[in-house]
Amino acid sequence: MRAIVWTAYGPPDVLQLRDVEQPVPGDDELLIRVKATTVTAGEVELRSFRFFSVLTVPLRLFFGVFKPRGQRIPGQELAGEVVAVGAHVTRFKVGDRICAHAGLRFGGYAEYATLPERGMIVRIPDGLSYEEAATLPTAGLYARYFVQRGDPGPGQSVLVNGGGGSIGSFAIQLAKTTGAEVTALDRTDKLEFMTSLGADHVIDYTQEDFSQRARSFDLILDVVDKSWFRRAVCALKPGGVYLHSNVSLLRFIQTKLTRDRNDRTAGFVTDGNDREGLADLAEMLSSGELKCVIDRTYPLNEIACAHEYAETGDKRGHIVIAVA
Repeated sequence: MRAIVWTAYGPPDVLQLRDVEQPVPGDDELLIRVKATTVTAGEVELRSFRFFSVLTVPLRLFFGVFKPRGQRIPGQELAGEVVAVGAHVTRFKVGDRICAHAGLRFGGYAEYATLPERGMIVRIPDGLSYEEAATLPTAGLYARYFVQRGDPGPGQSVLVNGGGGSIGSFAIQLAKTTGAEVTALDRTDKLEFMTSLGADHVIDYTQEDFSQRARSFDLILDVVDKSWFRRAVCALKPGGVYLHSNVSLLRFIQTKLTRDRNDRTAGFVTDGNDREGLADLAEMLSSGELKCVIDRTYPLNEIACAHEYAETGDKRGHIVIAVA
């Protein structure tokens, strides 16, 4: 089968299209014919390893200290068709259309992948394309975690920092379903896009520092980790909360120790195994309650181009890889 192999840490061209052996499912696994996958910010960062966090050393040990160990095939999320099942599989059958989060197991950048039945896998509702479904397991779930953790109520003010990206585009919409008043922050060329997703207000970060809007927000969802709590706190109302997903050691210490006199706080948002949540997102997308915006779609053999585009910061919504 054709697959993208991660050959080294570095620029997009370290991702090479190769012929590799097709995987064989174990007794508790599914063999999936991958139809679509995506390019996520996490994959772009891992490919180059140009970041530092408390996870850097463990990740290097896991993937390989100097270069990726073995035949690594990236791809955290995928959508496709079940073509074979192991002897002990009971939840799925051949022919099922599914979307899945592979996590650090990866494997989405290939024509076939195996995943354990107990993993983050759900059926795709009728009417939902593989390309749309592939955007949900990472960006959709992260956005859902952000909104659930922040728990905004009707009339509360929410700022989504990075509203023009994959997680942010879902976060805007999910925050709106709570009845909150949503302000979305990104650069000039994405303002109209964020308004089309339902944002009540938009801010161009190239023209305005949102932290100067004193006591304006009950909740700040920083889905791109571009702000510090010390800066963001200025824009929070008393009792307000700033949420982010950066797990650097410095940010961890700051988050744990910082609480100001107006009870404004910071917290982390991390992913988890939530099949029910993923199924709910798929139903929302299928029914039209949630909208998926795909900026560009690339074939598998243009994966380097897709990663290059992801690094520009120009994308609005999602970058999808059409595998089949």
